[in-house]
Amino acid sequence: MRILHTSDWHLGKSLENFSRIEEQEKFLEDFVQMVEENNVDLVIIAGDIYDSSNPPARAEMLFYTTLKKLSNGERVILVIAGNHDNPERLSAASPLAYEHGVILLGTPKSIAPKGDFGKFKILDSGEGFLEIELKGEKAVIIALPYPSEKRLNEIFTSELEEEKRQKSYSERVGEIFNDLSKKYRKDTINIAVSHIFVAGGEESGSERPIQLGGSFTVEIRHLPQKAQYIALGHLHKPQRISSTLPAYYSGSPLQYSKSEMNHSKCAYLVDLKAGEPALVKEIYFKNYKPIEVFRCNGIEEALEICNEYRDKDIWAYFEIKTESPLPSSKIKEMKSILPDIVEIKPILPEDEMEIEDYEIDDKSVKELFEEFYLKENKVPPTEEVLELFMSIVKEEDEEDETSEA
Repeated sequence: MRILHTSDWHLGKSLENFSRIEEQEKFLEDFVQMVEENNVDLVIIAGDIYDSSNPPARAEMLFYTTLKKLSNGERVILVIAGNHDNPERLSAASPLAYEHGVILLGTPKSIAPKGDFGKFKILDSGEGFLEIELKGEKAVIIALPYPSEKRLNEIFTSELEEEKRQKSYSERVGEIFNDLSKKYRKDTINIAVSHIFVAGGEESGSERPIQLGGSFTVEIRHLPQKAQYIALGHLHKPQRISSTLPAYYSGSPLQYSKSEMNHSKCAYLVDLKAGEPALVKEIYFKNYKPIEVFRCNGIEEALEICNEYRDKDIWAYFEIKTESPLPSSKIKEMKSILPDIVEIKPILPEDEMEIEDYEIDDKSVKELFEEFYLKENKVPPTEEVLELFMSIVKEEDEEDETSEA
């Protein structure tokens, strides 16, 4: 059985209010082609399909259009919810999805229906597992969508399981994996898929934290030790987390922050046979719109870089050393040359950052706002920002006068 493991698509995600949907569309077109060219039998998407629990309509349309394309041919697509996803919303299309070879699992208690769905069969299933038959091969899959603290407690409900509820988060996840691992057999391909943070995994900085002081971290020893392949989601950097266990984070398909600018993005192509070690290969994605960070000695150097890169499709961050605040006219000029500038950060000498003592009573509201804005943003406010602020102040004053009258 040939598997393609991906995760963390984050459809609908933006970069400082810049939409990434066009890049995501290009990626998904290439992903569908990748699946077809490599004769993939099972596509695993290990959570964080969307970037929010209430994704924009365009993101949902993109997801379902992609599922339709992927479902052409005799293959199965398994999708689990991540910490960004609304589990009920993600799995709402399940009644229609199974006939097209698509399995959508929202919570750890999700149960896939048994039956013959034409392309494949679900021979057995229960909370957190399913056994499928596809092209004459059988696979037992442990599926643990993002297990929040609340969802874990819902699993351990009886009085007999109260002791398990008192254990650490990692131990409770381990209990689930251990119990479900009993479904594995020697004559089946044995897989696990989950959206969790495993201790030792390398973060990128763009993931939404799911652990508090390490309390929601899962130890490697609590993963299913008998699985031939463990497909993980949450961390954005592709990585194998243990040399002794076949547990992999596929990572995100795009660079979702400047902390990821040096990461090569990929999916894992996995060949599996019952009773044999997994054969794992990286298949790399294009970098559809690179993130670049430019560190400049002055505004003129920054303008030169803008001109140099004006014909390149990039997301740009600038850090500019300067003796004084950057003129708004120069900032506008930079953005007119290079439109997708995400951030311009002035680097001022330390003595420029010191706050001078002054009497607030001697300053007008406008002057105080200008100084505050400059201190916080390292650039003076534009005329538009000033006008907006003063209009708000005026409205507040008028409301106060009305209430006093």
